[in-house]
Amino acid sequence: MTSNRPADQTPMKPGLILIAHGARDTRWAEPFEAVAARVRALRPGLLVHNAYLEFMAPTLPDAGDALAAAGCTQVDVLPLFLGAGGHVRRDLPLLIEALRQRHPDTAWTLHTAVGETPSVIEAMALTAIASLGPQGNVALPLSLIPTGDGRPWPALGRSE
Repeated sequence: MTSNRPADQTPMKPGLILIAHGARDTRWAEPFEAVAARVRALRPGLLVHNAYLEFMAPTLPDAGDALAAAGCTQVDVLPLFLGAGGHVRRDLPLLIEALRQRHPDTAWTLHTAVGETPSVIEAMALTAIASLGPQGNVALPLSLIPTGDGRPWPALGRSE
């Protein structure tokens, strides 16, 4: 995690960018849009933008420019990646540095890939166990109990 918070401690207006890879199929972004909607519901007033590295808009530079233009003085960038491969290790730091150069009055913080956080690892493990059905034999949080209709993300309320 890196930050460039300016020395003066003026009141911070936070923003959040959820950055994902991107895909040609627009339906691919539905889970990421659901994450952003959930964050907005949990933190009313927080400016939240999704951004994508490839194939989709907005890009990270576009989302960063929009948050800086909206007056955000602190922008956290959370990679919605399962691990830190080349995009997270090489590409994102370069893009964040370019945003720092364009918007020096905004502090930019690049976080660890979400898939490397303990809570996401735990959620994936519980989902893997839940996929075993009754033989998984573990108590699951109510939100992770399978619906039985084959939908991998029942909490999204998607209708196919």
